[in-house]
Amino acid sequence: MKQKRMADYAYHYGLKVRIYPSQRQKEIIKHNADATRFVYNEHVAVNKEIAQFGKRNICIDFIEKRIKILRERIRTVTALKDRYPWLRHPDIDAQSIANARQNYQRAWKQFRTVHLVGVPNFHKKTSVESYQTNPHYNNDMKISLFTSNARFLDIHHLMLPKLKRIRFQSSRKVLERLFAMKEVRIGTITITKDSLNRYFASFQLGSDEPFVGACPKTDAEIGVDLNIENFYADSNGEIVDNPCYYRRQKRRLANAQRKLSRRIVRAKKEHRPLREAKNVEKQRLLVAKLTAKVMQRRKDFLHRTSATLIKNHDLVAAEELRSKNMMKNHALAMSIQDNGWRIFLNLLTYKATLYGRKFVAVDPRNTTQTCHVCGHVMSGKGKLTLKDREWTCPNCGMHHLRDINAAKNILARAKQKLALTQ
Repeated sequence: MKQKRMADYAYHYGLKVRIYPSQRQKEIIKHNADATRFVYNEHVAVNKEIAQFGKRNICIDFIEKRIKILRERIRTVTALKDRYPWLRHPDIDAQSIANARQNYQRAWKQFRTVHLVGVPNFHKKTSVESYQTNPHYNNDMKISLFTSNARFLDIHHLMLPKLKRIRFQSSRKVLERLFAMKEVRIGTITITKDSLNRYFASFQLGSDEPFVGACPKTDAEIGVDLNIENFYADSNGEIVDNPCYYRRQKRRLANAQRKLSRRIVRAKKEHRPLREAKNVEKQRLLVAKLTAKVMQRRKDFLHRTSATLIKNHDLVAAEELRSKNMMKNHALAMSIQDNGWRIFLNLLTYKATLYGRKFVAVDPRNTTQTCHVCGHVMSGKGKLTLKDREWTCPNCGMHHLRDINAAKNILARAKQKLALTQ
């Protein structure tokens, strides 16, 4: 009987756990991360050289022979291993090399679909390390979290390819729910070491039964207007303040970064490798810790806020904002980035699917300038600016709070959009 692929499952779920490798396991992770980066960069180098031939006026026969040699070098995993025998080291997972090649091909596919992402570039060596692997399921093997060479042994231990038994930590409630499910297939596994030298394993899971039960209907609907003055204002008249996590740490982070910069300059003048300069590494960890603190607090706030909106409303509507374009305004760029609007919208999108709710993103055009009562649009000399937080409609005389009025318009547009699609 043929095994089902990950794409064939009705539901998909991501699980990220913290792992605690031994010193030997850390070495294996480093070997695989280095091999992954090397294979990816080899593909980048080969294709860049092939692209350069079109700009040179040299012998055609030489070009054809050289292109053939280059393409043969990266044609298969075996060809790479023949050219670079160190890739056959027993610590290196063959799946990590295969995934590196696949990621390079996906990068080109993404470029052809969305040109703004750019072409695949050289991956520099940094303090962050990662690689991907996949479990092996035999055709006669039962699909579950406890079979294959990548599996859960118990609530505190994993079995991973090459790494073998390793301790991990995650939410007991989430694990108990997953362990109780009949059939859960493990897909791609990403092993990561972050800038704080913490290790994580991310699992792609697939199943035909939902990972989270749908929330009961509330018959409640809400529109959300994201803005700089606060985090958002909703159509019910409530306003959620922006915690401004980056602004709180801005001065302390800037001081730490300047200190790191001075230590790097000093180490270079003394001709010391940066990775061996203890003072540089100590200060780098401090900067990474402050940055991670900001990111984790913001991420926690966005998760809690998005979950509250989705669980308590059948329909959630918001603006389809393009943060990258808005950040071209240098006066507002820091505030926009500190808000994390794009992440928030992505969280609302996937959580709506997860909990059986509806999330609709609408065009933000004139949502602020339009009166939600009579539909009058402010224009010309009467057009509202960012300073105008309250205004009165010249047509119907209705007094508006700027952000709450916009949230009501957003909700109305979302209902119209749903009515057209049904």
